[in-house]
Amino acid sequence: MQFRTRSIHIGQEPDPATGAVVPPLHLASTFVQPGAGEWGEYDYSRSGNPTRTALETTVASLEGCGPDGGAIAFSTGMAATACVVASLRSGDHLLAGSDLYGGTYRLLHKVANRAGVEVTLADATDLDAFEKAIRPNTRLVWVESPGNPLMTVVDLAAVAELAHRHGALAACDNTIATPVLSRPLEIGMDIVMHAATKYYGGHSDLMGGLLAMREKAVYDDLKFIQNATGAIMGPLESFLCSRGTKTLELRVREQSRSAQHVAEWLLSRPEVSRVLYPGLPSHPGHAIAKRQMDGAYGGVLSFELTGGDAAAKRFVNDSKLFGLAVSFGAVESLISQPATMSHASFSAEDRAKYGITDGLIRLSIGLEAVEDLIADLEQALVAAIG
Repeated sequence: MQFRTRSIHIGQEPDPATGAVVPPLHLASTFVQPGAGEWGEYDYSRSGNPTRTALETTVASLEGCGPDGGAIAFSTGMAATACVVASLRSGDHLLAGSDLYGGTYRLLHKVANRAGVEVTLADATDLDAFEKAIRPNTRLVWVESPGNPLMTVVDLAAVAELAHRHGALAACDNTIATPVLSRPLEIGMDIVMHAATKYYGGHSDLMGGLLAMREKAVYDDLKFIQNATGAIMGPLESFLCSRGTKTLELRVREQSRSAQHVAEWLLSRPEVSRVLYPGLPSHPGHAIAKRQMDGAYGGVLSFELTGGDAAAKRFVNDSKLFGLAVSFGAVESLISQPATMSHASFSAEDRAKYGITDGLIRLSIGLEAVEDLIADLEQALVAAIG
């Protein structure tokens, strides 16, 4: 079956008890067992819930987990990331790309270090430099592609090969690309993470995270950690995420189409000093993205104005259709200033080091008519710069 068909049917079979085309929402926290010491399929919703299992079955199919792997649904994207980090031991080293979500930076630098996990950030687009940052105790390599907020593109197959050559697992935050455009497990990654709050859910009405693994040992270890620590996706959120998944491909491809139009339009504007979007031939990672992504480049882009920080603040406040908010990937378009919002947890030194300027603006393109979005951006440019 094709991706779009699987997103609707795999894990979402009609209810055998009633014939309902939408599987029921199971809110139960506990399940009656057949006898003392005898376990049924479900016992306690922290360990497993039919509604969450349905979503995980769909995700495993879409991500390409194969017969030995599987997917796990969490309360948030950060809970999913924290589960992977918790699989490390004191003294282990984690190497991460430098273009990564601010919450991940905070977790790695202000929480993981408490458990004795060593962390290094390096530019994952420069494979030679990235490999030099690997140590004998490196056990996990973590990258994002496209990266947030600078839209860098990482050669995922090459990073996976590099990690495996040094005895480490390779993990990828694939939230921006989604499995519609990129399936990292199929090209060598061991773990894929999604903030399901974004594209998987797609409607700004749930919090959630997802992990997908292709190896049984990795899946079993992370599933054990989730059950031990309890950061599960609730039944209602699982139900909503399953609903969102059914339209995932339609939404992502249309949002990508609009994002391409917006990026090309911004590139033509004299008020804009640079545009960061993998779909532009001028993007340094365009060739890799063209090979690695499935015919489109995602619905998120970033850019800078010639007026710097002051112009950026005026611009984000003057937009009418773009909501000034963190997050991305929903049906409504959003705008943010990463340095003061999603990436404020970066130290000022690291923001400067890695190129997250105060004048950087991030757009999440929704499902509005692209003509209306461009008209709104144009009036905001005039208001901000004149």
